[in-house]
Amino acid sequence: MKKYVRGTAIVGVLTLAVAACGSKPTEENAGGSANKDFKACMVSDSGGFDDKSFNQTSYKGLQDAVKEKGLTEVKAESKSDNDYPTNMTAMVSAKCNIIVSVGFKLEDATDKAAVANPSIKFAIVDSAPAKPIENVKPLAFNTAQSSFQAGYLAAAMSKSGKVGTFGGLKIPTVTIFMDGFAEGVRYYNTQKSKNVQVLGWDDAKQAGLFTGDFEDKAKGQNNAQNLITQGADVIFPVAGPSGLGGLQAAKASNGKVNAIWVDTDGCESAAEYCSVLLTSVAKGMDVAVKDAIVSVVDNKFDNTQFIGTLENGGTKLAPFHEFDSKIPADVKSELDQIKADIISGKITVQSKVQPKAS
Repeated sequence: MKKYVRGTAIVGVLTLAVAACGSKPTEENAGGSANKDFKACMVSDSGGFDDKSFNQTSYKGLQDAVKEKGLTEVKAESKSDNDYPTNMTAMVSAKCNIIVSVGFKLEDATDKAAVANPSIKFAIVDSAPAKPIENVKPLAFNTAQSSFQAGYLAAAMSKSGKVGTFGGLKIPTVTIFMDGFAEGVRYYNTQKSKNVQVLGWDDAKQAGLFTGDFEDKAKGQNNAQNLITQGADVIFPVAGPSGLGGLQAAKASNGKVNAIWVDTDGCESAAEYCSVLLTSVAKGMDVAVKDAIVSVVDNKFDNTQFIGTLENGGTKLAPFHEFDSKIPADVKSELDQIKADIISGKITVQSKVQPKAS
């Protein structure tokens, strides 16, 4: 597989009109800053900047960089996959200094724009090319590691002996979560001589349950309900906004079903569902995006692929929040040990779609 797979006052808003674009790009200028002419730009995928998941977290990284360095922010929100080339062209036309694209699905549009515009720097979230383009910084995350912990936790907290997962699209940046989750459940079974079942994903066959998109919450709710009907009492949706439907299904169970969120701490991004969230598999996309932007401002950009791991904090389990007192101390200790063992290599996560250093 060639690729895997996604402090100043702001004054004035200038809208750039672009034909056939998902939404018109907006430019926000940092008044009075020495770096106000530096344009830090971002194109979302079709989930949009308010997806309570990876677009939203990545956008926070852009905002943090803009605030810290006094930059001008330009962003374009994609409404569908068809918007990616148009939105990328709009960013080039806006004379951006760096363009950050959010998601594996933007790889083709990003690569083409980067090759055609070598003077512009690019970064892309959830991309792990075999050989990065000279002016493109890939930002990848080994979420199989933290999902392994999540699978172990799900198995430990399950009362029915069945847990479930479903994805948005069958792409590596989705299945990497599902692989790790299944491996973690299997590790729990081996350690505890149990037989907790994983519904919705067979990592050996790479086959499972998908909504077919990242936008339709009704599909996510239906998939989750399907798993719940089969007996799953912990749900692991890996489907962006569509996955919020899975959290709706869990909440509707009135305490019988819990869930684990992905990409960001769900208790912060989707607080209305915190009561059913054991934890979240978080990705440090905000930090990675901010660092990539700042590197260009400071003339320290390089195209070396960043890979977020348990070791460097690029991926992790979020706090347990409302479940902190409900998760047994021995399970918490075992999760800490699993983290240490993955970092040391004592535990080898097997997922074949883990990003590898280029």
